[in-house]
Amino acid sequence: MSSVASRGRAGVIGFIVAETSLFAVFVVAYLFYIGKSLTGPSPREVLELPIIGTVCLLSSSITVVLATRALTSGRIARAGVWLLVTVALGVAFLGGTAREWHRLIVERGFTIGTNLFGTTFYPLVGLHASHVILGLFMLSLCLVFACAGVLKAVHAERVELVSWYWHFVDGVWIVVFTVVYVIGR
Repeated sequence: MSSVASRGRAGVIGFIVAETSLFAVFVVAYLFYIGKSLTGPSPREVLELPIIGTVCLLSSSITVVLATRALTSGRIARAGVWLLVTVALGVAFLGGTAREWHRLIVERGFTIGTNLFGTTFYPLVGLHASHVILGLFMLSLCLVFACAGVLKAVHAERVELVSWYWHFVDGVWIVVFTVVYVIGR
């Protein structure tokens, strides 16, 4: 492994560790304040389980692995197809989050200022959504490069590092889903 590759891996690992610390603060705050709101609504009253979005996001971890494997073996077109599927699944997840927020804010009047639940829910779920957006941007760049014919097998390690970030985003969602939609309800 070249020193440039080692630095790239170390950089992504360091970034993921730092981001994990950031998410930990938000998760702890959510857990600390859950049930302490003096006024409603409570999570049980307004939250629905985002099953379809969760299945989409977790499935995208499989498709990004398939994209990376295809690229490693020189099958650029196949890698592009799997990257497209990964991006589509991520967009579907993000669309579900947007629909949830629209329902909560517009239809239910539940905002970040409603109570302690709102004050911790929106930053935690929003932080995750912002990371999904960043991941989708990076995956979309890989997809554009694949479609333009400039993505080659030699770039497989770089795409793999993007996939590490995407797996991180998926792993964080498992924690957020468990804390917000299972424990918090």
